Amino acid sequence: MFTPYDWQEGIGNRAQYIEGKLAQGAPAFAFSLNDGILVFTYRRQGRKIYEIFDRLVFAGLGQQSDIEALRVAALEFASREGYNRSEEDVTIQRLATAMSSPLKKAFADFSASPIVARGLFGEVGATPADDLYYALDYDGDYTMHRHAAVIAGTLESAKEIRTKILELDPALDAVTAVESLKAIYAHALDPEGSHATEELMDGLSAEAVLLERSNARENRFRLLTPEEF
Repeated sequence: MFTPYDWQEGIGNRAQYIEGKLAQGAPAFAFSLNDGILVFTYRRQGRKIYEIFDRLVFAGLGQQSDIEALRVAALEFASREGYNRSEEDVTIQRLATAMSSPLKKAFADFSASPIVARGLFGEVGATPADDLYYALDYDGDYTMHRHAAVIAGTLESAKEIRTKILELDPALDAVTAVESLKAIYAHALDPEGSHATEELMDGLSAEAVLLERSNARENRFRLLTPEEF
């Protein structure tokens, strides 16, 4: 007989398994600049930052296949909403709510493998104060942030990193801000500073995107090139 205790123990074991996998993942940062939303991370192979809709950006942490599943689900929802309603109805709040339900269901389904991923969604507004972020966890829970947001291997680490990012000047240009985020990332990996930066980043490639505030260009999503940073 399956008791509530068994279910609770199973959920606890499932969460412990996922968090153990995510603990080794490279954090992803989002920061509101005057020029737009800057999203930054490191990756080993596949991309981790994607455009979802005109004003929406997504970054993932976790298993690449699960990050891709989140990206595709978010993209399909945004496209469907834009077609059935209007582009103005494709908001980050609606997107986060829509993504939350299947994640909750997948997390509690012991007959299937869990989704090993955390997602970060950003919506660019008219000013940095209008930008909105949602950090979506593997169990479907999400938190809303202004000015900056972080997904990391642990929630404690994400909170510490976000505090440091909030100390940066939003008037920075994107390239200068990326250099500052690199330093924050290195400190998060090695708080004691006992390793060289090159050693910490061995095998990793930086990835940065600016979701521009201005809609002067046809596409606000701009992937920064390695030559820029």
